[in-house]
Amino acid sequence: MRKFRYRAQLAVLASAACLSLAVWGAAELTATERGREAAAPITGHRKPPARAAAPPAAPPVARVPQDIAHDPEGGGTAITITIDDGPDPTWTPRVLDVLREHHVKAVFCMIGPQAAAHPDLVRKVVAEGHRLCDHTMSHDVRMDKKPVAYQQKEILDAQRLIAQAAGGTAEVEYYRAPGGAFTPDSRRIAAEHGMRPLGWNVDTKDFERPGADAILRTVQRELPASGGTILFHDGGGDRTQTVTALDRVLAWLKDQGRTTAFPVLR
Repeated sequence: MRKFRYRAQLAVLASAACLSLAVWGAAELTATERGREAAAPITGHRKPPARAAAPPAAPPVARVPQDIAHDPEGGGTAITITIDDGPDPTWTPRVLDVLREHHVKAVFCMIGPQAAAHPDLVRKVVAEGHRLCDHTMSHDVRMDKKPVAYQQKEILDAQRLIAQAAGGTAEVEYYRAPGGAFTPDSRRIAAEHGMRPLGWNVDTKDFERPGADAILRTVQRELPASGGTILFHDGGGDRTQTVTALDRVLAWLKDQGRTTAFPVLR
């Protein structure tokens, strides 16, 4: 009887030992498999965690208003003088002489390649206290019929050339579309790059060379009672009539008690 009990106890102990070994072995196998999985390289069958998509870039913010400016800074009855299509080595210095004589400051709307060809004149314009305006690369009066990418290149290439010609002495603060061919896109592009679109109230038609007297009469007839922007040219051909008419117009404005100012920027 004692022998039987002893054998039974041995059997129980053996079973317990085997069960412990089985549990230990399973645990070791599980730990080993987990280690292998952690060390295993990512294959084509396992994708890395997806990265969060980058947020979309914010659209550029206009640095100045996009609407077309016609009025002078400060409002009132002041007049803005603008000079287009230069700089020109013959006529820009003569226009500057007239402006200096009358103590008047103007905005010079320059063609990009012209500015690049005559950086001395660009710097002279700035040195005498006038402001710069982008008048595109090629003076394409049909820009409003062209793709947006074309308009952007015409505007921004000209801005770059004018600024380079100025040698860092002044910013290009306005944009004037050739022939007034503004579009919502061209105004937006200009404003996003710090250039206020600039229009006019009085086109003197001096580019048609109608005579200095006719140019003066146009200004007297069309000038608004309050504010106003007058368009002249220092490029595009013989500007003898422009120089004479500009002198007469500035003298007449003084007689009328009309002062001059830069166009509104903001």
